[in-house]
Amino acid sequence: MIFVGNDWADDHHDVCVMDSDGVVLAERRFPEGVAGMSQLQELIAAHADDPSQVMVGSETDQGMWIEYLIAAGFVVYAVNPKSVARYRERTRPGGGKSDRSDARLLADMVRTDRHLHRQAGGNTEQASAVRVLARAHQSLIWERTRHGNRLRACLKGFYPAAIATFSSLTGRDALAVLAIAPTPTQGRHLTVGQIRTALEKAGRKRNLEARAVEYQQSLKASRLSTGRIVEDAHGVIVGAEVGILTELNRQIDQLETQVSDHFEQHPDADIYLSMPGAGNTLSARMLGEFGDDPDRYADVKSRRNAAATSPLTIQSGKMRIVTHRWIKNDRLHGATIDWAFHARRQSPGAAAYYQQKRDAGQPHHKALRALANRLVGILHGCLEHGVLYDEHTAWGHRQTEAA
Repeated sequence: MIFVGNDWADDHHDVCVMDSDGVVLAERRFPEGVAGMSQLQELIAAHADDPSQVMVGSETDQGMWIEYLIAAGFVVYAVNPKSVARYRERTRPGGGKSDRSDARLLADMVRTDRHLHRQAGGNTEQASAVRVLARAHQSLIWERTRHGNRLRACLKGFYPAAIATFSSLTGRDALAVLAIAPTPTQGRHLTVGQIRTALEKAGRKRNLEARAVEYQQSLKASRLSTGRIVEDAHGVIVGAEVGILTELNRQIDQLETQVSDHFEQHPDADIYLSMPGAGNTLSARMLGEFGDDPDRYADVKSRRNAAATSPLTIQSGKMRIVTHRWIKNDRLHGATIDWAFHARRQSPGAAAYYQQKRDAGQPHHKALRALANRLVGILHGCLEHGVLYDEHTAWGHRQTEAA
């Protein structure tokens, strides 16, 4: 059996090959791409006959390079970068670091401590596709939020009427009106007909006249204003941000459709969708981040730890602290917390469990995290047994205890 450490960069990979005694057999740097992968496979083949005898350590479980390693039959372990940093401090207290030495560290870690790390791979192509699309969809939403904040900051300095008029600056109504009136002077001169036409083109179908009148009156209200030249300069910025946000909204809608289409084709989709509060988007995010490898999580606690919903205990002597997990997959954790938030409104059992935590003195965010932890456990059981969610099965025992 041999052990391979793979430290990657944008355009190359540093690789260390080590035997079971910790002796370095080879160290190479390979370029990213097909040529580099071919050279790596030739190097490994010189030291191992069977791919299953090769253990690879990497700081990531994503990317085509990792997919090729898994497809070739190598056993790949995803090592948390923080674990690598701590291992480096243990073996190199002087603080030295290089790509070559990190590759050697990764090889040594899978040689001695691979039982402590997660094996990568095992997901189907369907699950991988859902993850790619769901992540891209969420990233665009985050980007929209950033541009929305920039637009608000700009309007706050010279066009407060727009902020007062629209409840959401990234919504279709605000973007439609700001596109034709990016300055307060232009906003004050808008007619009801112009606003109505803009709203109709943006897709509004109900309450057109009422909204047009409401927006026109709000934009005409007297407010402090800047000089005309400065106002026009700000208007250019508003126009640019409106154009970006309009296109982001269009792309987000298209990606959301793609996410739903791919997710609904997955065999586990019905189980996820049977969960209270888990719609297509949230379910797709959780499926993408959890993956669909049936052997990835040894038990329910492992899945809860991956979602960072389970508490973290720190104990030493008489000191004992129970806190939440700071190091986590933010995408997965955020999806489970959102799921818990919506589940309270659709599941009596979830609502009662949340209220029980609140009555015990827990703040909202802590009670929500506890509910998310419970829901992740229910999801794990449903996936493990291939059954849909059932309200009585999930919460019946708690209702009996309460009675």
